[in-house]
Amino acid sequence: MFRKNGKKDPELFQNVSEGLRRLYRTKLFPLEDTYRFHDFHSPALEDADFDNKPMVLLVGQYSTGKTTFIRHLMEQDFPGMRIGPEPTTDSFIAVMHGEQEGVIPGNALVVDPKKPFRKLNAFGNFPRLASVIKQPVSSPFLPTGYDFAAVLEWFAERVDRIILLFDAHKLDISDEFSEVIRALKNHEDKMRVVLNKADQISTQQLMRVYGALMWSLGKIINTPEVVRVYIGSFWAQPLLVPDNRKLFEAEEQDLFLDIQSLPRNAALRKLNDLIKRARLAKVQAYIISSLKKEMPSVFGKDSKKKELISNLGEIYLKIEKEHQISPGDFPNINKMQELLNGQDFSKFPALKPKLLEAVEDMLANDIARLMALVRQEEAAMPSQSVKGGAFEGTMSGPFGHGYGEGASEGIDELEWVVGRDKPTYDEIFYTLSPINGKVSGASAKKEMVKSKLPNTVLGKIWKLADVDKDGFLDDEEFALANHLIKVKLEGHELPAALPDHLVPPSKRGERNQISC
Repeated sequence: MFRKNGKKDPELFQNVSEGLRRLYRTKLFPLEDTYRFHDFHSPALEDADFDNKPMVLLVGQYSTGKTTFIRHLMEQDFPGMRIGPEPTTDSFIAVMHGEQEGVIPGNALVVDPKKPFRKLNAFGNFPRLASVIKQPVSSPFLPTGYDFAAVLEWFAERVDRIILLFDAHKLDISDEFSEVIRALKNHEDKMRVVLNKADQISTQQLMRVYGALMWSLGKIINTPEVVRVYIGSFWAQPLLVPDNRKLFEAEEQDLFLDIQSLPRNAALRKLNDLIKRARLAKVQAYIISSLKKEMPSVFGKDSKKKELISNLGEIYLKIEKEHQISPGDFPNINKMQELLNGQDFSKFPALKPKLLEAVEDMLANDIARLMALVRQEEAAMPSQSVKGGAFEGTMSGPFGHGYGEGASEGIDELEWVVGRDKPTYDEIFYTLSPINGKVSGASAKKEMVKSKLPNTVLGKIWKLADVDKDGFLDDEEFALANHLIKVKLEGHELPAALPDHLVPPSKRGERNQISC
């Protein structure tokens, strides 16, 4: 369908995955295919890449607890699992949901059209890719048969979260593992760090290890944004040093919430990855066409090729200035020079503006429409989509995070929890000269501001404590206000609405009438 001005009407998409697939095939793939993107950077995307469920890439050196971490999340053994003090996972392992338990050999897995692993064939033989994805750094570092760093980067492009696992008991970042982390460049937004086995050391030692880890990561991950680090012991055994139990519980809860958000944010992640891929494909087109333009038509091709490869940095700068491209969009210059050595520059295509215009239109217009569709899909998804395993044990019940603490204190007790300290609060209440058993807002304010809490917080406490909404506080409501002040001063959050167990005993009937 064309308009009178000759421009096509904007494409309509049923869902984000279908929209991304169509945009890739019709607008981005032609540019990639023309300028040899798949030879230099990453294999072409397939339908499974757009339809696959969220994936987590778990990476760590040997004996950092990768297998135990996965088992802790699943709360069950998985096929092929083996735990020992020696290196037990010297391969990529994909743990996936299935109807029946079993192990699929790597060579069979990479030819399954329903799985998002088919393009791994481009990297070589995969006898040891089996059915969370992980790879320890041990000797020998690179498994035989394929380029480990390239495969790791391939996974990083397609996963929703990258978790780097470290052992707090014996923190050591080898040179090889440092190179692994550097291979994940441009994916820092997906990266999280787990400082595991933290119950094996004291609080003082943990602080030192945490500081050393952050210093080491700062040297490796060259980004202004500090990577999020979760501290804990992700296993189902008793804590060896239980001093930091509350910290571990809070950190585990934050990590679980982060993982549970992945299905909800999967469409946005795929959209973001396609944008990064499109920007790199544009740069690839400019580089290839620039090299083609500089090549002589007949004589001196070999010497000119060597000169161009040697001066690739200057070509980068020229393209950057001429086309207003960010330096961060350019590929690693050393890797690019290495790959260019095996190419015939005379066979490179010249610049084709229409292919670039199609990608520019995709980035400028189509992506914006897909973004609106992403928000609609997110709103329609349940708040927590990851269930089962360890995720069930901390969501509800007395061992849920924060249960019985702060505003939840006394939630399962028969007596009103505020009543414990009410005699102390009553002494203050009667010094405020209550009239008809109640104090005004002005009188209560003089006492409440002594907490030094800001007016915004005290205003919320007042609304929660004034249960009958008459603008005054009786002795029970005044005690409740002081209890909520105490909750806030102890570092807990105030509830959005007053929980039933905090309602003063004399007001419980009235509250039910108001709610009806």
